[in-house]
This record gives sequence, structure tokens and C-alpha cells, in this order.
Amino acid sequence: MTKNMTEGKPYKVLLGFILPTIFGLLFQQMYNIVDSAIVGKLLGLDSLAAVGATGSIIFLIIGFTNGICSGFSIPIAQRFGAKDEEGLRKFVGNSAVLAIGIGAIVTLLACIFCKGILIAMGTPSDIIDLSYSYLIVIFAGIPATILYNLLSGYIKALGDAKTPVYFLIFASVLNIGLDLLFITVFKVGVRGAALATIISQFVSGISCLFFIMKKFEILRLAKSDFNLNKGFVNKLLILGVPMGLQYSITAIGSVMLQTSVNTLGSASVGAITAGSKIQMLMATPFDASGMAMATYGGQNVGAGKLDRLGKGLRDCVIINVIYCVFAFFFILFFAKGLLLVFVNKEEAEVIDMAYRFLRINSALYIFLALVNIVRFYIQGMGHSAFAILAGVMEMIGRTFVGLVIVPAFGFVGACFGNPLAWFAADVFLIPAYFIVVNKIKRLHRT
Repeated sequence: MTKNMTEGKPYKVLLGFILPTIFGLLFQQMYNIVDSAIVGKLLGLDSLAAVGATGSIIFLIIGFTNGICSGFSIPIAQRFGAKDEEGLRKFVGNSAVLAIGIGAIVTLLACIFCKGILIAMGTPSDIIDLSYSYLIVIFAGIPATILYNLLSGYIKALGDAKTPVYFLIFASVLNIGLDLLFITVFKVGVRGAALATIISQFVSGISCLFFIMKKFEILRLAKSDFNLNKGFVNKLLILGVPMGLQYSITAIGSVMLQTSVNTLGSASVGAITAGSKIQMLMATPFDASGMAMATYGGQNVGAGKLDRLGKGLRDCVIINVIYCVFAFFFILFFAKGLLLVFVNKEEAEVIDMAYRFLRINSALYIFLALVNIVRFYIQGMGHSAFAILAGVMEMIGRTFVGLVIVPAFGFVGACFGNPLAWFAADVFLIPAYFIVVNKIKRLHRT
């Protein structure tokens, strides 16, 4: 069930990881897409805007936990590449204990402060109660989110990108059914959409757990593997916390940008919400490429095959450039039709605004591709601290747009928030990649 990424042509092993991961991410995005489509069509634009207004807050909190889970998988990939099965199992056991503790603390704090955050962000008064109803359920379900991301991270660290896809397909179908059940039958509004998402994620996590127990002999842990060891804990926190903070720091910029967008009214919030749902779908190859590079980097550094690092980066960038061209023309010709999934055709102004948002962003997708490829590659090679600085650059970019560009240029200015943040991160990450690779090569020579 495992996959060795230290042998074979880089583009082949990368595509073998990227393609099934894309399908998994597409189904994962169906959670958000189905929620938004059903909410927008059945509950109206205000409810759609209310869910959208929570996006940056969810990214702030959930992104932190997901980043930590991603960081925890790095030493597992490295130990797998080094063929150190005993060390691998100890990292798995220690990371599971840490994830439980972190999840409990984050869940409690997020539920306590979520209403205050919405107020501080200036969420429009006509949607703030709906936003809170959605957000409190999502935050209460953080343990389910951690369960899936941690366990799927273990599976992917061993090179198996296909299996989590199967669980997500089932969970996505379940999510659709639960959405319709909670909203149309039980009439619980946006809270029902949140419940459907959390339950579906929990099912995905449990599916991963049973699969690991049954199929991965290498992950059959002894009781002693769960005993916290200072060396393993430090390694996990050194890799996991910076990745979590990177997401949270990036999210601060998103919160600042969302706060500025909130001042433009519910129509602008709804337009960017609808546009962002399509953008998340289009960005799945970039996310999949990042995950592939993290595993590729971790395994090859662990195996000491440093000559493969540059070749892997080159091949992954070429794959993504080709996709960027396709994505731009797809948005150009098909985005308006896709927007009707979320917004009723009578909302012509909102559709036009969302289409403008997507055109501007898709023209600059190459910057997003590089952010994901290089950042995750650096993290996979064991240098997660650089992720924090990349997140700071993204935060500065979005904050600048929120404080300066949006007040001056309105909605059009808001459309440039993401591209400017991506570009700012790339300015830092590209030189950082060469610094990291040179450092690793020096260490291996000594």
C-alpha cells in the first residue's frame, strides 16, 4: 500500500501522486461547494453571504490545526524514506497524543471567542447571527477535522494518495444527503449545512482509521509508541507548529481583507464567496502538487538522494504551468455558468462581480502554483520555520490590499488581494528554496 518516491523519473512519480490527490481534493471541496450551492439556492443570498463571511475565520483556526497535522506527517515520510520503521511508529504514536491535546484546546478557545471575532470584523448586521450559527458548529467539530487530516496525512506520507480519495467520495455523497436532510426536512438553516460537513469529515476520519488498522502493518503500534518522548515531541512541534502558524498568519491577512470587503456590503461578500468556491475547486491541482512535493521532498531527503530535489521541482513547475493556461481559459468561458450553481440568475450584479474576481485571480494562478509547490517542498525537506515567514509575506500582501487598495478602488481592489499575497510569498520562497537545498547538501557532505 506504500509508494516509494525515491526512485523513477520525478515527473512520473509526482503525477502518480498528484492525480489521485486531485480527485480526493475535488471531493473534499464538494463539502464546501454543496453547502454553498444548497445554502445559496434554498436559503438565499443572505445565507450564502453569512457562510462566506466565516471563511477567513475558519481558515484562521482550522488552518492552524490542519497545518500542524501536515507538519506531523513530515518526519513520518522521512523515516519511511530512511527505512526506519521503529522511528516511524514512534512518530505516529507521539503525534496522535499531541493532536488530541492540541485539538481539545483549540476547540474550546474557538467556540468561546467566535462571536467576538465576527463582531470585531464588522460582519454586516443582517447576516451576523447566521454566520455565528454556522461557525459555532464548525468549531465544535474541529476534532473530526483533525481526525481526518492527521490519519490521511499518515497514509500520504507512505506514498498512498489513492485510498483517502475513496473515503472522500463516500463522505461527499453523505454530505449531499445530510445537507438536504437538515435544510429541507429539519429546517435548521445554515447550521444544518455545518452539521453535514462535520459529520462527513468524521466519517472520512473513521474510514482512514479502520483502513490503517487493517492494511498498514508498518503502522501497527505498540502501547509504548504512545509514550511521549522528548526528542520525538520536539521534532514534531518544530515541524508542525510553524506550519500551523503559517496558515494562521496567512489567515490574519485574510481576516483583514474580509473586514474591508464587509464594508462593501452583502452583495460584495456574496460575490467573493461564490467566486471563492469555484476558485477552491480550480486550485485543487496546486494543493495536490504541494502535498506531492512535501512527500517527495521528505522521502528523498530521508533517503539521502539529494540529486533528485532539483529535478522534482523542475518537473512539478512544468506540470503546473500547463495547468495554469488551461485553468485561465476554463474560467474565461465557463465560470459564469458555474456561478449559477451558487447564485440565482436574478442576481446579475453579483454574478458579474464574482466573474470579475475569478478572471483577475485565474490570470495570476502561476503565483499560487509556486507558493504551494515551493512552500510544501521546503516543509517536506524539514524546514518548516520558513513557512512562517512565507505566511507573513502573504499576510502583509492581503493586509495592504484591505487597508489601502479596497478603500481606494472598492470591489476591484479586493479582487487583487489574493494575487498580491501569492506574489509576496513567492518573492521570499524562491530564494529560500535555494538556501535550504544548499544547507541540506552541506550537512550531508559533513
